[in-house]
Amino acid sequence: MTKRGWIVLGGGTVISALIAILSWASISIGGNPGGLAVNSDLVEFEIDASAARDFDLDLIGGGTVQLSDLRGKVVMVDFWASWCPPCRVEAPALAKVYREFQGQPVEFLGVDIWDNIGDAELFLQQEGQAYPNGFDASGVVAIDYGVRGIPEKYFIDREGILVKKLSGPLTETTLRNTINELLER
Repeated sequence: MTKRGWIVLGGGTVISALIAILSWASISIGGNPGGLAVNSDLVEFEIDASAARDFDLDLIGGGTVQLSDLRGKVVMVDFWASWCPPCRVEAPALAKVYREFQGQPVEFLGVDIWDNIGDAELFLQQEGQAYPNGFDASGVVAIDYGVRGIPEKYFIDREGILVKKLSGPLTETTLRNTINELLER
């Protein structure tokens, strides 16, 4: 074999090994970007009540929203993705409870992360989500909030203080009780 043949063979072996490693890594994280967890069980995390980090979000369907503009309302920020099975399971409960609280000082804000915008739009249409949802394409908002998996919800009181973090799919009862608790403060 010629010197050139050995170089091609060696280069091909390195490229094959790299492809094998990347394939193994993708399979081992279940295809989730960055190893983002999918939260199947509901868990409440202890948090230090502090001012919620402000952010601007481009809304799916047009427009923008700034979290600080919602001050005076109880806000639930929901991090989700269309490819997340527990997000799909809880979507009807979120839509129903949101409709129940319309006209009260409550707002839901969905933050779609590490997703395909077309899939997210279809998901929102299929689930009949009426509350504002935005696309966090770069994941900056999720990183700022310390999102470790989806679905994950952050509850902010009327003064803009982050007071509760729930990870995993919520039931209507849990969501309703959490919002009522914050409205009574």
